[in-house]
Amino acid sequence: MKNIFTVLLLAVFTLGCSQKKPAVDKKAFTQSALSQKLQDKDGKSITVKEILAAHKGKTVVLDFWAGWCKDCLKALPKAKELEANNPDVDFVYLSLERSPEGFEKSLARWEMKEKENYWFSTGWKNDFNNYIELNWIPRYMVISPDSQIALYYSISPEDPEIQKTIDLLK
Repeated sequence: MKNIFTVLLLAVFTLGCSQKKPAVDKKAFTQSALSQKLQDKDGKSITVKEILAAHKGKTVVLDFWAGWCKDCLKALPKAKELEANNPDVDFVYLSLERSPEGFEKSLARWEMKEKENYWFSTGWKNDFNNYIELNWIPRYMVISPDSQIALYYSISPEDPEIQKTIDLLK
C-alpha cells in the first residue's frame, strides 16, 4: 500500500509541476507587469520598469533562478559562460528565493554578489511572473534595447535561440 501511495504522489507532483512553454510568445510587457516590485541586494524596492529603464538602449538577458533549484544550479556555469561571451549584453538575475535570508545566502554561496540580482519578495505568484506565465525555473528572456521582449521563452542558457536573438539585436 505504501508503494502505491508513493507512486501516486510522484505522479501527481510530476504532472502538476512541469515546465510547459506558454501558448503565446508575448512581445511587450503590460503596465501591471512593469509595476511589479522586487528588492535589490540591499533590500531596497525597485520595479521591473525601473530595472529595464536602467538598461535602456542595451540588450538584456533576464535569468530567473534560485539557489534551491537544482536545474538552475546545473545551468549556472553555462549562464555565466553566456554572460562572459556577450560582454555588450546586460545580464539581470531575478531570484525566486523563499526569504531574504535565502536570497543573501544564495548570492554568497553561488558567487552571485557581483552580478545584478533582484528578489521577488512577493513570492512566485505576482503580476510580472503571472504575466510571463512563469511556471518553472530556470527561465531566460531576452529584452531588446527598446525594452521589448525579443525572446519570450527559453529554459537553458545553452539554447541556441538566446545567442541567435542576441546576435540579431546587435
